[in-house]
Amino acid sequence: MTGLRARKKQQTHDALSQAAIALFLERGFDEVSVADIAAAADVSKPTLFKYFATKQDLVLHRFADHQHEAARVVQAAPAAPIEALRDHFLAGLARRDPVTGLNDHPEVLAFNRLVFTTPALETRLARFVASDQQALAVALGNNLRAEIAAGCLISVHQLLSRRNWQAMSSGTSADTYYPTARVEAVTAYDHLTRGVW
Repeated sequence: MTGLRARKKQQTHDALSQAAIALFLERGFDEVSVADIAAAADVSKPTLFKYFATKQDLVLHRFADHQHEAARVVQAAPAAPIEALRDHFLAGLARRDPVTGLNDHPEVLAFNRLVFTTPALETRLARFVASDQQALAVALGNNLRAEIAAGCLISVHQLLSRRNWQAMSSGTSADTYYPTARVEAVTAYDHLTRGVW
């Protein structure tokens, strides 16, 4: 019974998010109300708010799987932190992980465009990034040096991902841009190795 209830909750959660994102992509984030989303998903507004506290959460929950990922990578890897995060990012590039920005699937491009061009979503995303940075600082030792390193490491990841997404948005394919993305990632993390640790 508990398993069935959990599955139904997850189905409602996913249906709400999918309905919201479809509406946002069609009309624009600011043009869609919570009532519109609830109606599209055939639920009440109070039900929607049981699953998502804000409109922004309907979109950004997709980042939840990656929340504090850098800290987890550092804690689990035997390698030095910068090497571990570099290798993790390079592996993401190789498999075209959307979080690296190197993914040219139309749905991924549309989703990233929605996030990166909607001020309310960018503001909320900044909170995710700040939380990731704090978690990484704790994993690195929770002192001034750790905070500086975490800030640099998270910033590099964001910068590289944004550059990759911009290339995809300009019409370059992921396969064509992959060698450039890889060289840029190696170069960026190499600079951190020389300048941070």
